[in-house]
Amino acid sequence: MTILITAGPTREAIDPVRYLSNRSSGKMGYALAEAAAERGHRVILISGPTMLAVPDGIDYVPVETADDMYRAVGKWIGDCEIAIFAAAVADYRMAEVAGQKIKKKGETLTLELVRTPDILASARKDFSYQGLLVGFAAETENLENNARGKLERKGCDLVVANDVSRRDIGFNSSENEVLLVFPDRSELLPMASKEHLGHVLVERIVAMAKPSCSSCSSC
Repeated sequence: MTILITAGPTREAIDPVRYLSNRSSGKMGYALAEAAAERGHRVILISGPTMLAVPDGIDYVPVETADDMYRAVGKWIGDCEIAIFAAAVADYRMAEVAGQKIKKKGETLTLELVRTPDILASARKDFSYQGLLVGFAAETENLENNARGKLERKGCDLVVANDVSRRDIGFNSSENEVLLVFPDRSELLPMASKEHLGHVLVERIVAMAKPSCSSCSSC
């Protein structure tokens, strides 16, 4: 199969030296990419800036901003039987990026922000994607309810949710604990290394996709 995976954070410029971003390390997305490649799948990894080594044997597409990632996904998703959106994409960007470094002046500074593209929602809506769609939900409260809401709003077949308020899992951690939210049920995968979870998730996701692509010679 051909699997598209997004990973890492995005960076949205404020001025030439500052940007808006988040704490995503990209480890979970990269673990998924490595696990899928080791199992013989073609992997297209669209990644924001990280400090991670790119896994061997994949097609790597580096991006910086949410707009960059949106365009890259639109270019590649039509080639894929599975799309896994593990990136932590910034929800907002500057309405206008300052051309020069913003100097310190008053006691406060107001920035005007505008929404970035909703890449996960765009898979079905903008790109007419018909393959298996997996989203990730990084939550700090109401984990299952928020994840199920995302699954229903964005047309996902599965949402992988984790509680990033916990210090022992999630952002920057080498371990994770995830809740798999399907249309008809939820299932907890207990805490383990992200590498181990990457293999478990790839196995489960590929098994979900196979019934719908039984005639595909690349399966």
